[in-house]
Amino acid sequence: MSTGDTAWMLISSGLVFLMTPAVAFFYGGMVRAKATLHMMMLSIGAVAVVAVAWVAWGWSIAYGGHSVLGLFADPFSGAFLGGVIQLKDGVYTAAGLSASGSYPVTVDALFQMTFAVVAVALISGALAERVKFGTWLVFAFFWTLLCYAPLAHMVWGGGLLSEHGFLSQFFGVPAHDFAGGTVVHINAAVAALVLAMMVGRRHGFGTAAFTPHNVPFVLLGAFLLWFGWFGFNGGSAFGANGTAAYAILTTCLCACTATLGWLAVEKVKTGHATPVGAASGMVAGLVGITPSADVVSPLSAMVIGLLVGVVCYLAISVKYRLGVDDSLDVVGVHGVGGVLGTVCVGLFSASHGLFTTGDVRLTLLQVVVALVAMAYSAAMTWVIAILLEKTLGWRVSTYTEMTGIDLAQHGERSYDLTGTALHFETRVLKNQKG
Repeated sequence: MSTGDTAWMLISSGLVFLMTPAVAFFYGGMVRAKATLHMMMLSIGAVAVVAVAWVAWGWSIAYGGHSVLGLFADPFSGAFLGGVIQLKDGVYTAAGLSASGSYPVTVDALFQMTFAVVAVALISGALAERVKFGTWLVFAFFWTLLCYAPLAHMVWGGGLLSEHGFLSQFFGVPAHDFAGGTVVHINAAVAALVLAMMVGRRHGFGTAAFTPHNVPFVLLGAFLLWFGWFGFNGGSAFGANGTAAYAILTTCLCACTATLGWLAVEKVKTGHATPVGAASGMVAGLVGITPSADVVSPLSAMVIGLLVGVVCYLAISVKYRLGVDDSLDVVGVHGVGGVLGTVCVGLFSASHGLFTTGDVRLTLLQVVVALVAMAYSAAMTWVIAILLEKTLGWRVSTYTEMTGIDLAQHGERSYDLTGTALHFETRVLKNQKG
């Protein structure tokens, strides 16, 4: 066991965990003040529910024993971390080392759990201001087990979409998703699209102005996401090594150029380079580099960033033409960015890239992998969502949505302005008397 690798993977787990509070701030600032707490509570619920689901059966489905048709592993072989932990001299410890062989397997279970948590939290951005908190919690549990964990197995657990899976053997080159372009971003974005279509639009969508109520929150969330992404991509090297350092470097470069690309197009189209645009560009670049951070050159990383920044900016306007209320642009940023990033592996990979070696096989394979991931996520999310609609229901009442979901669902407000208003009225009366 390497203590250095162990320490780095524990730090990376903490960094990825930080991404969920970052999502809470990012999304919380993007909505109206009367829905801020509810938006942040959806991320809190993701942490609480997904961690339990992951330990219970998620880890086993993703990385457990025998693979079933390359789609999922035995749900019971590693249930409640069986096979991962052992009791030794009255103390629980790791039952062995990770697949890399340099740190305890318990660290792997923790690291992968944080990925599952943030994937679910991302979905919530499409449901702003209008869904029941209880229904969301139930959805998070079943989506983790039936959608996220199986796709993690397919891509990272030796399944259908993995580098040694059936599709890779068919195309003759290994598929590549370094840190979650398919498992996290495409998966979450497709789920967000399905839910947004099923739950329906907010009242006033397309006519009312749904402007961010707290732009500093948005920027804080974006910068914390960037910081957490160092663990997201750097930790996916599974060791304190040169690959981890290089992945962090390309992550920075792609986020920077994506921010510039987004702001450039925004300036041309609207006349302003906005802080919210900068935050969105950052996140789009981080998403775009995730599948390829270890296999593309610095120049390629910057090109990917520009491409993702421009295309994602243009993509977010499509929701209005389609009439789909993807409230906080999960599909436009994470979906489009995830698909572009996945395909860019095939275009820019140093070993099999179309633009670097002239080999088209990896590009075709990455396209197929993205399509399979989208199809699976859409189908499974729809099944879960329709069952919850028929049993618990998704929407809060129109009155709750219009007056503010925070107070109705959680009994508290984001900002208590009563005292401020009273103080202002007192000063006005004093001035009038004077």
